[in-house]
Amino acid sequence: MPLALLALAVGAFGIGTTEFVMMGLLPNVADDLHISIPTAGHLVSAYALGVVIGAPLLAAVTSRLARRTVLIGLMALFVVGNALSALAPGYDALLAARFLSGLPHGAFFGVGAVVATGLVAPERKARSVSLMFMGLTVANIAGVPVATLMGQHLGWRATFLGVSVIGVAAIVSLALLIPRDHTHAPAGGLRGELAALRSLPVWLALGTTVAGFGALFAAYSYITPMLTDAAGYADGSVTLLLALFGVGATIGNLVGGRLADHSLRGTLFGGLLALAVVLGLFPLLMHAEWSAAVAVVLLGTAAFVTGSPLQLMVMEKASAAPSLASSANQAAFNLANAGGAWIGGLALAAGLGATSPALAGAALAVLGLAVAGVAYAVDRRRSAPATARERLVATHVPEHPQSVRG
Repeated sequence: MPLALLALAVGAFGIGTTEFVMMGLLPNVADDLHISIPTAGHLVSAYALGVVIGAPLLAAVTSRLARRTVLIGLMALFVVGNALSALAPGYDALLAARFLSGLPHGAFFGVGAVVATGLVAPERKARSVSLMFMGLTVANIAGVPVATLMGQHLGWRATFLGVSVIGVAAIVSLALLIPRDHTHAPAGGLRGELAALRSLPVWLALGTTVAGFGALFAAYSYITPMLTDAAGYADGSVTLLLALFGVGATIGNLVGGRLADHSLRGTLFGGLLALAVVLGLFPLLMHAEWSAAVAVVLLGTAAFVTGSPLQLMVMEKASAAPSLASSANQAAFNLANAGGAWIGGLALAAGLGATSPALAGAALAVLGLAVAGVAYAVDRRRSAPATARERLVATHVPEHPQSVRG
């Protein structure tokens, strides 16, 4: 695989770290800024809002620029946002800085996925996307725990300064390793990118992302009470178990990328089905500590098997607008984060038990399978007339060139 994929992974590692580390730093930030933890929780929402708005917006306004330039610019914005977070004098300034930090997130992954697939042979496209996403999953294993410890011992501002340094390293890597001749701007520009998003298959693919990853976040958002209330773990053990989730996500991401190069849609259906089964078994698996740990690993594995196939499918369905569609898929991922957490919370609020969010997630995974099935049916219906036309033309083609002359 090209070294340029390493540069994309470094950027993904920094983005993954800054996205998830805030959850662990909420008590520190709340104490320092003299606000409540629920109020500090709005800093997580501000970042997610930045992703949802910035993903399609920045991909659209940079559509005529070379993709290498766009990636470097997005990472520079990321560095600025995290530096401003570290220097924020108060809550409002930090809220704005977190929103700014989230703006380049989706566009970086969207444009980066297009660049990654352009660096490899067609039969290795999904694998290249999975290698870029590996930076995001590894961030959950190493980046987030280390950054959380740094924030707890050196202050939360030191964490964001550290993330800014990772961003600078990513800029240097992108400048040195991303080749200029593989990252030209698309010929159609903004108009072509927007026109390609009118396709029904593109929206069905985005809908599959919302439902499929909504299933993950319905359960993962409430994994701590499941582990403590249902499985009986102590609060201090949760951090290690969340690292196990990152291990599972990394495995699933790499396996999904390899399998998707052989069967894109088969990997997607298999991953969603596995996710539904794992979440459906959560009430049983959460009855013992050892099986709960296994469940956390399986959750990460099953969910992230679908990551690369979904990203690649959106790009293929919008082949005239891969950057914008790929970035929109990242916005869909964050909508899944918010929507899945809300649905899981409804299950908890209804008094259905600590593991009820997982069952709500299983239902969302089944919904994702249904949407993917509709997308498959639409594809077959659209391809059938084209196949029929090809056969009709073929019946009028002479079998031997000599018959044309004769």
